[in-house]
Amino acid sequence: MRGLACVLMFQTHCYDAWLGGDARNGRFLKASQLLGTLPAPLFLFLAGISFALVTEKLIRKNLNPAEITRKMALHGAEIFAFGLLFRLQEFLIAWGWAPWSDLLRVDVLNIIGLSMILMALTCGVILSVSHNVRSSMLVSVPIAIATLIALLTPPLYTTWRPFWLPWWLESYIDGCHDLGAPQPWLFPMFPWAAFAFAGLAAGFILFSDLARNRVLQTLALFATIGTAAILAAYVFDHSSFHLYSTYDYWHTSPNFLMMRIGLLLVISFVSYAWCRWGFATLGFSPLIQLGQTSLLVYWVHIEFVYGRFSLLPKRSQSIAMASRGLLEIVLFMLILSLLRTRIDWKRITWKNWKKIARTQPA
Repeated sequence: MRGLACVLMFQTHCYDAWLGGDARNGRFLKASQLLGTLPAPLFLFLAGISFALVTEKLIRKNLNPAEITRKMALHGAEIFAFGLLFRLQEFLIAWGWAPWSDLLRVDVLNIIGLSMILMALTCGVILSVSHNVRSSMLVSVPIAIATLIALLTPPLYTTWRPFWLPWWLESYIDGCHDLGAPQPWLFPMFPWAAFAFAGLAAGFILFSDLARNRVLQTLALFATIGTAAILAAYVFDHSSFHLYSTYDYWHTSPNFLMMRIGLLLVISFVSYAWCRWGFATLGFSPLIQLGQTSLLVYWVHIEFVYGRFSLLPKRSQSIAMASRGLLEIVLFMLILSLLRTRIDWKRITWKNWKKIARTQPA
């Protein structure tokens, strides 16, 4: 699933950065951008599932709730720090024309890190209660939090906007940045953190003792619930009844969140089928390989698409030329991923050091 998110991200960025002329106004770019609404939810959803997996391992090691909270919160803080470092790198590479406010842009890595910190605090509180209700709360509480985030998002973008906060802090709530209004290209806590909490609930279900022995049935149930959520979101979106006076499906509507979570649950089952019966069983899987180094390829590909080192001139390419560039990006990132995972760089450095040491006089 993470590898799929990488490929969908590559195509979204490449076509957005490179297509020009009539190609920017056609259905092709619109279809690309529609697929581009999936990578961020996928990354956040999988962050929640991974968080549940690691937390379950720590619980089985009999770590106390405070220690589990500390470990997982520190990991979230590390991801958040990577997000700040990424913004600093982008600012330095674009030195001279990038505004200083770009340093405080709210991006996917920032929200993944903050979501992990919030999930750590949530799990810490739940693990402190009675063991009899703990298992059910590890599922029900994240679902309740995801629902609450979805319901609070529309007013926080309109009538409840926290104008009294500094813009860089308000941006983490509604994505206003320094532009005075919420921006659709940013990733504030509302609604994006809801995907992480939905993944957390799915993860605790998937890694429970009951589901571990019935993985296929559990993921089939996920796909069924996801299909029902997609249909419900479609019906609600096309009905005349709306909870809020301002309705923005693509950015703030709870229907958008329901539709995307439904798709994520269906994709979970499809990914399992792909790995168990599909092409992934034939041997080397590019999607699995990319998924193992998703942070690295995310970090690097941005510079070769949007940055100064872009493979192609921006906003001037045909669909064919941009597609060729996309293929090159995928191949380059796959090679980079293989170099990262198939070579033991520490061992190479150690061998070189010993070789140098043997050549030096005593």
